Amino acid sequence: YQNTISLKICWHSLESDNEACKLFDAVLTQYATWANDESLGGIEGCLSKLKAADPNFMGHVIANGLELIGTGSSVRLNKELDGAMRTMMTLSKAQPLTEREKLHVAALDMFARGQLPKACDLWEQILQNHPTDLLALKFSQDTYFYLGHHIQMRDSVARVYPFWTPDMPLSSYVKGYYSFGLMETNFFDRAEELAREVNFP
Repeated sequence: YQNTISLKICWHSLESDNEACKLFDAVLTQYATWANDESLGGIEGCLSKLKAADPNFMGHVIANGLELIGTGSSVRLNKELDGAMRTMMTLSKAQPLTEREKLHVAALDMFARGQLPKACDLWEQILQNHPTDLLALKFSQDTYFYLGHHIQMRDSVARVYPFWTPDMPLSSYVKGYYSFGLMETNFFDRAEELAREVNFP
C-alpha cells in the first residue's frame, strides 16, 4: 500500500478503520496510475476487500465511480449498477458525511443521470477546497476527456498542480496529467518540458 496519510485521502467515514483506508488508497493508486497490482489482487480484488472492510460507505463511492467512469455500463442498462447506486444514495442519507463526501455522492449521481458537465462542476467544487483530492481530480480528468473538453481538462489540473509538491506520492502522475492536457491543447513545448521532468517510481 501507499502511505494513506501522506496521500490525504482518508475519509471521515473511513477514519476509524485503517484497513479500509489502506484498501481505498490501493484502489485509487491503481486507478491513478493505470496499473493493476496483482500482488494486491488488482483493482477488483481490492474493491472486494474494501467493501468487506467498509460496507457502509466510501467503498461504494469508489466502486460505483469506477464502474461509471469505465463507460461500459449505465444504470439504465445494468440493474446491478443501478442497485449499487441506489444503495450508495441510501447510505449517504443514513449517516453523517463531510461536505466533500456529499459532493462526491452528488457528482456520481449526476454522472449516472448522464449529466457529465454537472458532475465535473461538483468535482471542481471539491478541488477548490481539497486540491490534492486525487479521486475528484482523476474522475474529472477522465470525464473531460470523454466529453472532448480539452481546455477544461488542462485548466482543471493546472489549478491544483501547484499544491502537488514533489515529495507527495503520485505527484509525478499529476504532472503527467498536466502534460497531457497541454499537449491536447497544442502547447507542445510546455507539454514536452513537463513530460521530461516526470520521474515515475
